Amino acid sequence: MHIHILGICGTFMGGIAALAQAAGHRVTGCDANVYPPMSTQLEAQGIALIEGFGAEQLALNPDIFVIGNVVTRGNPLMEEILNRNLPYVSGPQWLAENVLRDKWVLAVAGTHGKTTTASMLAWVLEYAGLAPGFLIGGVPENFGISARLPGEPRQEKNGRSPFFVIEADEYDTAFFDKRSKFVHYHPRTAVLNNLEYDHADIFPDLAAIETQFHHLVRTVPGQGLIVANGREETLDRVLRRGCWTPVETFGADGGWTASAPDENNGFEVLFDSQSQGRVHWDLLGEHNRMNALAVLAAARHVGVPTHVGTEALSAFRNVKRRMETRGTVNGITVYDDFAHHPTAIATTLAGLRAKVGKARILAVLEPRSNTMKLGTMKAALPGSLADADRVYCYAANLGWDAAAALAPLGDKAETHDDLDRLIETIAREAHSGDHILIMSNGGFGGIHQKLLGRLSA
Repeated sequence: MHIHILGICGTFMGGIAALAQAAGHRVTGCDANVYPPMSTQLEAQGIALIEGFGAEQLALNPDIFVIGNVVTRGNPLMEEILNRNLPYVSGPQWLAENVLRDKWVLAVAGTHGKTTTASMLAWVLEYAGLAPGFLIGGVPENFGISARLPGEPRQEKNGRSPFFVIEADEYDTAFFDKRSKFVHYHPRTAVLNNLEYDHADIFPDLAAIETQFHHLVRTVPGQGLIVANGREETLDRVLRRGCWTPVETFGADGGWTASAPDENNGFEVLFDSQSQGRVHWDLLGEHNRMNALAVLAAARHVGVPTHVGTEALSAFRNVKRRMETRGTVNGITVYDDFAHHPTAIATTLAGLRAKVGKARILAVLEPRSNTMKLGTMKAALPGSLADADRVYCYAANLGWDAAAALAPLGDKAETHDDLDRLIETIAREAHSGDHILIMSNGGFGGIHQKLLGRLSA
């Protein structure tokens, strides 16, 4: 089958392209911005890419068009597909019908931590010899790729693994399907990490997101398992609306809990107050310990003993762009992190503060997500940045006054509209022993290497 993917360079749609190619389909695709790293990855797999959404692409005559949620009405290629009544489907629906249909799906949902938790879960199953497939919105260091089909389990011959781990996003599916992506996946094991208000561009309020999460809960079979954060009142409300599946909680008494970390960030894992083993790793923050608890519960549901899970987590390498050290120059360390929601910003800073103690942290923020651009979360920003000693905000193309929003931080915060001037300011003010934490859900104009180069100079 020949599939042509509209919006192929997004992480999710690029993952679908890789899976389809591996399954033997002919894959082509287009996007408004065809550029590395996704373009390079796709072209290395023999996937032909086209810049833009010109209607002339209909001459490719694919069997079906797979539509990413970046595509809107008015897109010239999409308009011609509609006019000619050609077959099309959303990315999540294509994935569900062609990859997930006969699989034991382990879905990781939540406002925060989906990518890291899904990466941990895929790695634990891989370590246990189960050779899972996966589609993750990042690149787990243990795999070096963001998506693959299930492999051959260690204990079997000539058979594919039934397991597939997927990062389950609550964002809407496509312009013609406004349900959340995750309702297409029909998981047997569902992790509900947390639930906060986000995606202000599509959800009017928190209750609307809770409704979508309840739609997900409705799809989990009675013989499945829901692993839910026991500290989240929002998830309690979701489950009280109706639940037909066993539930295990983490982070609260009666479920999976973690001890306080030791000096090396290792911790004891307990279930119903009984020790299950110990994780030895260098990941920072309580949020990662919570992620680990969710993973151990989900992995146990598919038959991975907890002691094997803790061994696997001790060998876990984090996801790119999750507190990733990009370099150290003249005693100044530069980190890259995907944090863009105030809760994630606060959590990331708290983890770094726990690591570096009283050393200075220079936080560099690009409010780039749709929610942040709308200014919906601006009032929460000063509080989320409290652990930083200095705050630099890149305020280009914002529809709100970043300087006014950050005014409660006083003279420790400043905003810039010019990227080069921002880099120059940070480089001039940083000194040996400082930690520069750069937070954005985009490329941020290549600031990481530019800043490292300037610090070297």
